[in-house]
Amino acid sequence: MASKSTSNRPTMRQVAALAGVSQQTVSRYLRHEGGLRDVTVVAIEAAIAELDYHPDLAARSMRTRRSDTLAVVLPGLLRGTVHQRELTAACAAAHDAGYRTEIVLSGGGPGPRSDHLRQLLASGRVDGALSLAPIEGTSDRRIVASADLDDDMRNIGALADGSTAGEIVEHLAGLGHRNFLHIAGEKAFASAQNRARAYSEAIERMGLVSHGIVGHSWAADAGYRAVVELPDDSAVTAVIASHDASAAGAVRAAFERGWGVPERLSVFGWGNQPTSQYLIPALSTVAVDREERGRHAMQQLIAAIRELPPPEARQTPLNTLLIRESTAAPGASAITRPAGESATVVPETAEAGADV
Repeated sequence: MASKSTSNRPTMRQVAALAGVSQQTVSRYLRHEGGLRDVTVVAIEAAIAELDYHPDLAARSMRTRRSDTLAVVLPGLLRGTVHQRELTAACAAAHDAGYRTEIVLSGGGPGPRSDHLRQLLASGRVDGALSLAPIEGTSDRRIVASADLDDDMRNIGALADGSTAGEIVEHLAGLGHRNFLHIAGEKAFASAQNRARAYSEAIERMGLVSHGIVGHSWAADAGYRAVVELPDDSAVTAVIASHDASAAGAVRAAFERGWGVPERLSVFGWGNQPTSQYLIPALSTVAVDREERGRHAMQQLIAAIRELPPPEARQTPLNTLLIRESTAAPGASAITRPAGESATVVPETAEAGADV
């Protein structure tokens, strides 16, 4: 015997009758197929709200043999907010297409992770899986890998591309800088290695002078120490940091030494952290479009599941230079601060899980 709550549950037929449309139209709305007139959508949404209608997902799954659920696979727990940007965009793209999402943590490396995903799909719990960590040995179209993280939650693949560091060198050289210093990220990170390599290649290609690759940390303290330890007569006029935090530390050290930024020292960061535009001076940096990457990867999975042509590749670059107040030609005019306003004090460590 059906329970009272089940027997009294509003039906799709009632929604259709109240909205003045067919059941098929309500079904199309619930499947997010689109193509409905605005007035029809408004009528259906009003009927759903008035009746407090919720689809019987279990029954629909048995009927269609689909769960309407997609898994997003991570190698471990998120640290900080940066990776959440990509994850949130992927989940939003799934929702827009009519899917729910489940976050699945699957460590152990590419092989065990691939086995886990095959078992997950075989169970029928999900219709497909987007893996943000490496997998191997699978040609199942229901599994798409956008391998952006290794098992230690460090950027790999496209997100570890360091070529933009060369663009920064070229930009600063175009302003007239000839003497550079690079504050590198942690050596264990592919992103840090690639940025340092691109920096060195650009310096050599353009006949510029590098006064070292130092720091090897994402923390603000690394940038602070790098500038404090420069000799008083240092020829360095441009500092390129691998993270906004170390760049902010460099700005602080320059301030304490009486070196104006950017008139004496131009400083460039990486990651476009939320506070970077509010520093004094506002920090030039690299914006990383994680949202588009997560969205596009999910759209690839959905197209594969539905046997549709893959979505068009992104038209905008993953990394974009944001030129702000902390960089200018050598000897440029100082940034004017409001009377009584002091320099911004930065945290001692980089935000966990930042663009590294």
